[in-house]
Amino acid sequence: MEGPRTTQDYRRLGLIGERPAAFGDLPGFAGDDLAPAWAAFLTSCRRILSQDAVLRPAVEPDAAQRAICAAALALGAGDPQSIRAFIASRFEAWPISPANGAEHGFLTGYYEPVIPGAWEKSDAFNAPLLARPPDLITLQPDAARDDMSAEFTSARRNPAGRLEPYPTRRDIETRSGDAPLIYVRDPIEAYMIQVQGSATISVADERVRLTYAGRNGRPYTSIGRILIERGDVALADMSLARLKQWVRENGQKPGEAGRDLLWRNDSFVFFAIDTTEARRVGPIGGAGTPLLPLRSIAIDRSIWPYGLFFWIDAMLPWEGPAPSPFQRLMVGQDTGSAIVGPARADLYFGAGDEAGALAGGVRHPARMYVLLPSAQP
Repeated sequence: MEGPRTTQDYRRLGLIGERPAAFGDLPGFAGDDLAPAWAAFLTSCRRILSQDAVLRPAVEPDAAQRAICAAALALGAGDPQSIRAFIASRFEAWPISPANGAEHGFLTGYYEPVIPGAWEKSDAFNAPLLARPPDLITLQPDAARDDMSAEFTSARRNPAGRLEPYPTRRDIETRSGDAPLIYVRDPIEAYMIQVQGSATISVADERVRLTYAGRNGRPYTSIGRILIERGDVALADMSLARLKQWVRENGQKPGEAGRDLLWRNDSFVFFAIDTTEARRVGPIGGAGTPLLPLRSIAIDRSIWPYGLFFWIDAMLPWEGPAPSPFQRLMVGQDTGSAIVGPARADLYFGAGDEAGALAGGVRHPARMYVLLPSAQP
């Protein structure tokens, strides 16, 4: 992944506006309780300064971000006044320029499923979640690729020893030899866990947390968008529940329409069982830190480093079915293959069905700001 970027770099690349906004002009900033986001920020800062490995590499933090992290950790938990004063004095809020000249950024939501499962395959639990295979090679952007295109982020070696794209979702699901970790209800349940990137599986009286362990590196395709574009589901009706319903109604065996739809997305995610103490706190994002509901977001890791503050101003159905103002300080602690572009974010809603219902309803425009180190600390 790329090295550090400064504010000047972001301006030169056209990723932010020409000048920062005053904090007093950020809609809702004066009324936000900054303490939860501050706690998430401190967690990210500890990770940044410890230089522990992340799950999914991102742009490296620059020296200014590291210096702010050191100062923030010296302040500690702080009180509301000291937190607000620190942010206002050490950061500048830059409006993010959406990709392709769009007027607004775009938000979606995600969550951690908590679903039943089993260690052994049965009629009730027939879809496996797979461990990372030994032949999977995760590629860095500057890695040698032989004849492979840059769009592939993972590979394997062919019999001649050269890199080649890793198999597609269809190929993986129809081959033998992979190691199942655990089984869930059906293919669409396994698919959605892959999209979310983590899950807690209830097996009898045991809770098993799965964490991201790699992907086949193929480009991500939204199957929900395919259904909308084909006219199978109206845009206004699309939701997580409706997507699952369509797949189940149309069959999930090979050759049936539901399974064929899943196979339209070549991207495939592998998992590991989390045995660390962090599993008791929450799912672990790409940055290697626990995610905090409605304060952690997934960002484009090819553009932003982890651990940055973002301000989001949007109308979202985040408290219930009706949209209401969402004006919050957030921290970039995760990433995803579908999260592409500077003003693109995925909001983490938490764990369980209620969080999933809310997350599935978010596909909304937003104004986004990134908080970058100020020129005069």
